[in-house]
Amino acid sequence: QAQLVESGGGSVQPGGSLRLSCVASGYNYRCLGWFRQAPEKEREAVATIGREGTTDVADSVKGRFTIFKDNAKNTLHLEMISLKPEDTGIYYCAARVSYPCARIYPYTYWGQGTQVTVSS
Repeated sequence: QAQLVESGGGSVQPGGSLRLSCVASGYNYRCLGWFRQAPEKEREAVATIGREGTTDVADSVKGRFTIFKDNAKNTLHLEMISLKPEDTGIYYCAARVSYPCARIYPYTYWGQGTQVTVSS
């Protein structure tokens, strides 16, 4: 049974930093990713990473967000710096069992989400 459990969300001021984590279990996932949804907006694919380490990062966060994983702990991370109010939203961890891993492809398994709020 697929299980993705996020942690690390919170409230920060603009310019602040947060690290999100996601423990993934249940299947042999080839792709993991972070998605977000702001109030009254469509869900956005933030960043994805394949088992071999290839990443796909949205232009809106490139240079500020870094996706990486700890294979030994089956944990996915999203390091976020220079946060902006427009980064506010619920951040979801998601997974696919097959390639390709790029953001344009649908992800099958989802966590419950963790709230990130950037506000002064």
